Amino acid sequence: MPASKSIANRELVLSAIADGRSRLDLGTLDPGDDVRAMRQALASLGYDIDWDQTFQVTIRGAERLPHAVGPVQAGEAGTVARFALALAALADGETRIDGSERLRRRPLAPLVSALGALGATTDADGLPLTVKGPIRGGPVAVPGSESSQFASALLLVAPRTERGIDLEITGSLVSAPFVDLTIAALRRRGVTVEAPTVDRISIKPQRVKARSLEIPGDATAATYPAAAAAICGGSVTVENVDAHEVRGGQGDVRFFSILEEMGCGVSRGKGSVTVRRVGALQGVVANVRDCSDVFPSLAVVATQCETRTELGGIAHTRLQESDRIRAVADGINVLGGRATAYADSIRIEPAPLHDGTVDAHGDHRVAMAFSILGLQVPGVAIEGADSVSKTFPDFFAMLGELGR
Repeated sequence: MPASKSIANRELVLSAIADGRSRLDLGTLDPGDDVRAMRQALASLGYDIDWDQTFQVTIRGAERLPHAVGPVQAGEAGTVARFALALAALADGETRIDGSERLRRRPLAPLVSALGALGATTDADGLPLTVKGPIRGGPVAVPGSESSQFASALLLVAPRTERGIDLEITGSLVSAPFVDLTIAALRRRGVTVEAPTVDRISIKPQRVKARSLEIPGDATAATYPAAAAAICGGSVTVENVDAHEVRGGQGDVRFFSILEEMGCGVSRGKGSVTVRRVGALQGVVANVRDCSDVFPSLAVVATQCETRTELGGIAHTRLQESDRIRAVADGINVLGGRATAYADSIRIEPAPLHDGTVDAHGDHRVAMAFSILGLQVPGVAIEGADSVSKTFPDFFAMLGELGR
């Protein structure tokens, strides 16, 4: 699997504001457009970053925060738009930030408001916008219902603020493991994080240590070959992903536990996971609010189950790269399946599938999930298949390897 985008983009930001030189090993596969966009964002913000042709990245941390040297283009990457916005707000200067047409429609206003409360000024509450820092720190609140990235963006820059940040997350937090992932990354760099409750987190001003590390494989990307084993039978081993569910790890590994409920055998090794179809697949009822990125993969597996599946807690995915609930339901139905989209959930009932063209709506996760289903259902075509480059440029090469 390619390097985890979520871990890589957090470590890139922390390396930029750390004391000393950090070196990140992104593995042997292209990590995708989102990680490349973060690298370019850091360069545009004036940070010293080198990326060689073998996906080794060297970042020389800034003892003094630099002034931006150019506008930031986030592309399709929500992590880049949100993390770079907070990072730009640290500096004493103005930075212009923009992204794709779809990214312009994704939520950003809660983070803009929080940065304003901390001392920044902006000329808009969504992309494109210009932000002027510096933020000083202090108490601030962000809602948790739209994205966990608002909280993570503030936590990543908190150690370099003048007063630190006392963060309150209001409402119910979606994708909570990603905030735990951020806290774990900070602590590994020597940052003291006080988190007495899940919704109150405090970080005082302090140094961030430089470090060298190998970015682990992406757990969300690993769900696609795992889904292939579930749908087609046989077995698949992913060698650079740890599927154990641990606090501060990649929360999307919960996918493998849900596959077990559906009727697959899962063997978790140290840094690897093997999935084998054991018998007939059974549907599940699951709230996947904490691992919503994997719901398209689960949905295509559900089409092969003998009983219905209901996946809930996914309302916020309507505001991601696509209206993801609608895109997945439409994709199943165009192939003859029976899927019903609700405000916060999707239901899939057993039905024979046939050929057809699935519109991925430019969403990499929809494109990859239905490509896996196409291994079992003849004649499935994906409109917008090139969107996989966002996080997994080598995806279709990986599919070819599954048939060896």
